[in-house]
Amino acid sequence: MSAEATNPGNPDTARSRRGLPRPALHGLRRIGRAALLGPAPRGGLPDALEHVAKVHRGHHPHADLAILAKAYTLAESSHRGQMRKSGEPYITHPLAVTLILAELGAETTTLTASLLHDTVEDTEVTLDQVRAEFGAEVRYLVDGVTKLEKVDYGAAAEPETFRKMLVATGHDVRVMSIKLADRLHNMRTLGVMRPEKQVRIAKVTRDVLIPLAERLGVQALKSELEDLVFAILHPEEYAATRRLLRAHADRRDPLAVLAARMRTVLTDAGIDAEVRLRPRHLVSVHRVRRARGELTGADLGRILVLVPEDADCYAVLGELHTCFTPVVSEFKDFIAAPKFNLYQSLHTAVAGEAGEIAETLIRTHQMHRVAEAGVIALGNPYAAPVDGADTPDGERADPTRPGWLSRLLEWQRATPDSDTFWSSLRDDLAQDREITVFCTGDTAPGGRTAGARPVGLPAGSSCVDGAYALHGEDAHRCIGARVNGRLATLSTVLCDGDSLQLLLGPDAAAGPSPEWLDHTRTPAARLAIGRWLAGRGGEPGEGASAAALSPDGAALGGVASVVDAPSPPAPEADGGGARDAVAGAPGGRAAVGAPSAGPTAPSARPAAGPTAPGTPDEAPGAPEDTGAATPDEAPGAAGDASPADAPDPGAPGPAGHGCRVTLRAEAFSRPHLLADLTEAIAVQGAAVVAAAVEPPYEQRVRHTYTLRLPDAAALPALLRAMRQVPGVYDVTRDGRPRRAPAPRP
Repeated sequence: MSAEATNPGNPDTARSRRGLPRPALHGLRRIGRAALLGPAPRGGLPDALEHVAKVHRGHHPHADLAILAKAYTLAESSHRGQMRKSGEPYITHPLAVTLILAELGAETTTLTASLLHDTVEDTEVTLDQVRAEFGAEVRYLVDGVTKLEKVDYGAAAEPETFRKMLVATGHDVRVMSIKLADRLHNMRTLGVMRPEKQVRIAKVTRDVLIPLAERLGVQALKSELEDLVFAILHPEEYAATRRLLRAHADRRDPLAVLAARMRTVLTDAGIDAEVRLRPRHLVSVHRVRRARGELTGADLGRILVLVPEDADCYAVLGELHTCFTPVVSEFKDFIAAPKFNLYQSLHTAVAGEAGEIAETLIRTHQMHRVAEAGVIALGNPYAAPVDGADTPDGERADPTRPGWLSRLLEWQRATPDSDTFWSSLRDDLAQDREITVFCTGDTAPGGRTAGARPVGLPAGSSCVDGAYALHGEDAHRCIGARVNGRLATLSTVLCDGDSLQLLLGPDAAAGPSPEWLDHTRTPAARLAIGRWLAGRGGEPGEGASAAALSPDGAALGGVASVVDAPSPPAPEADGGGARDAVAGAPGGRAAVGAPSAGPTAPSARPAAGPTAPGTPDEAPGAPEDTGAATPDEAPGAAGDASPADAPDPGAPGPAGHGCRVTLRAEAFSRPHLLADLTEAIAVQGAAVVAAAVEPPYEQRVRHTYTLRLPDAAALPALLRAMRQVPGVYDVTRDGRPRRAPAPRP
């Protein structure tokens, strides 16, 4: 806006000295000369607006230009007397911004707002006046791009201005379109600024506006902004890239030869196709050179094939792969699976006769317009379809709520601090790629399920990010996840197309662990976890509140060892005895009916889970549970002696058919887990001889129970009952069940 200005004197000379790219200035020079003459209308249209009107009519033949003339008249009279630092009338800036948008195909309302975008900020014009003369829609767009005053906001003015623009963009994406065009013209004319100010503006452009242009699909603006920033922040690399392009300028272009062959092949196949050469912009050449080292002429551009219909794209692909040698690893289908920024194309690469590799893009003409102009090419996305016409295939009717923007608007509402918002915004926009994860069967231990829904996340996101994107602060209760049907840790990095099932604990007071912060990529997750921890003095939350106690006083999830204690009376089948046994554990550790010679707790180790092959309910190395309990040979046989098999005064008499079995339960750590498991055991009529609970590891815990069953045939029902306890994902036998010895006389 008014902070940036053109170079005084000869702008082309100054631009050449800095080595900046030369924009197409012909139309802008005509605008500048016409602006010096004032509004003098000719045939009802001001001279300065004629070039803009011609370009606009090229995209919208039936556009009403009267509203543009009215907006220009107000803007010119309001800015009259204001000059840019170049000495040119200030009106040249809004005219140039409007021309940029007109060339990209913006509709009339956007152009009207772009002509007025600085009037409220820099003149006496008010928003009420804009509304009265041009309507609420134009007023909203102008308000969205108007900066906040430093007098009112101080150092927070810049981040709060961007917050305001992003919120406005959430309701009308055209706000950001005007801002991007405004910044492009200011970057083109940045040569008169002090070097330190050029660097500051270039860094904000690099960190915030270029990623926003990418996300909105406005590649034409993004590419030029990247080159302008490249020239300011990396002048040496910029100069080296320019020299490289000049060195190849006079050489034979292998892409031109391949393009000519492609035209012949497609013509012979009867496919109506336009084949173009598409040179890479400077930053793209620089990136390719860093990735590949020495470059050839074929690396400096790509071949673009444009066709009328979607089906023609695949016909072209088939012909090219038939008549040329394809590089299979380079094929990508962004038509069947469009990018999150509306981009659609087929990408492939073919080899020429001399071995040169030509990257080739295949798309329709409409896809090409959207690839270049993004959301701007969609016109007014909020207008009702004409005559009930359907939205063209492959396009979104409302581009204002892609996944990244919805996430951004969600977390910014919970971030009142300007510095935190500014740093989080830059971090969020630094994620240069997005993935789509399909969340299926979001479940809580109570059994609630939901259908699949796609969730957009930045590349590199973990299950923790997915939980907070889907559930917000309810994700504090997340106790585990399955990725593509297999149990996974919450730290598991998700890939594009993964199926994610999240499991939530029932305790609303549960909270996240500080370790979750090590596995988050999204500001929404980091901010939510940070707020929860800060609200509790930074106390770590062991997944689903592993440190919480059950109502009976027994520690849950965090139990580390078996406690040997005198055996209490055998629990009754109604389960009350099991809970009483838990409550009687000394020292807050689990000791459920443990005899004086009970088994030693297994050493702590990671619970079986994400790295285990097979389905989530399979435990590697464990025997498959068939539900049949086979009693061993005579209980006194040699080699059978073990603490678990020691005679027990509570065992059934000689005529009984009881047996003793050791079961291992794998579960997500949560409050009341131990009590729920022992109650399920007691309801099945089993007596707990000994129990061991290992410390939680990555939100999972292992319980080992030595049980006495009244009958071996009761084992299948017991296994089913334990597996149905919320949070338990597997129960396996530790060895084979043994017949309970008869009591000694």
